[in-house]
Amino acid sequence: VQLQACGGGLVQAGGSLRLSCAASGRTLSSYTMGWFRQAPGKEREFVAAIRRDSSKDYADSVKGRFTISRDNANNTEYLQMNSLKPEDTAVYHCAAGSKSGGLYVRSSRDYAYWGQGTLVTVSS
Repeated sequence: VQLQACGGGLVQAGGSLRLSCAASGRTLSSYTMGWFRQAPGKEREFVAAIRRDSSKDYADSVKGRFTISRDNANNTEYLQMNSLKPEDTAVYHCAAGSKSGGLYVRSSRDYAYWGQGTLVTVSS
């Protein structure tokens, strides 16, 4: 599975961005999908995940502001980010293929496939 993330950019605090992650090689609906982010000098952290049954998990820091979704017809995963804050600034990575079958989606080690990152910068 190859993953291609895009949609990052520079936005003011309070603004919105939508990240996309296009998959090739396999059908997205077969996989749990996730988003992680890594800010400068910090470890990669969980943002959101959507399982094969479409159940979703969110980090507390983004709950109510971010929405993860998938378009199986277009083999694409999305992360809609609203009410952005400067602390959301990071490189965002999409991931696919939960090795635990969706049990440990908050762990980066649970994912088999990764896309390259897309930079999100939120100015104050």
